[in-house]
Amino acid sequence: MSTPAKVEYLYELWDANWDDGPLGNYQVLRWEITKKTPKRIYFDRNGHPGFVDRQRIEADGEIRHGYTRRLLHLAPPEIPGQPKPPSLPELKAAMADAHPDRGGTDEAFIAARARYETARAKEASA
Repeated sequence: MSTPAKVEYLYELWDANWDDGPLGNYQVLRWEITKKTPKRIYFDRNGHPGFVDRQRIEADGEIRHGYTRRLLHLAPPEIPGQPKPPSLPELKAAMADAHPDRGGTDEAFIAARARYETARAKEASA
């Protein structure tokens, strides 16, 4: 009995909300490698064939694909985590930096104070 050939893939980190900005709805897509030559790696992207420079992707681990400008990876990429919210001391420092006496504007200080007060109220109710 013969062993089936191992299927290889190129990977892409895709954000389902790409048009609205990065909202953290990431998925790792995989595109099957159909052929490898010394110069190129050929792959199939949902019925659309493509290729990338083999030496560059093997050296860097990732490459931008031609006109689509998609960033393709040899190994599955890490899915970025959501940024952690700033701590109360960080918000207090930002509020102090935005104060008009320190070169900030009234609008910037009011917005920074609102962020600080909101975070402080959430922490107090938790």
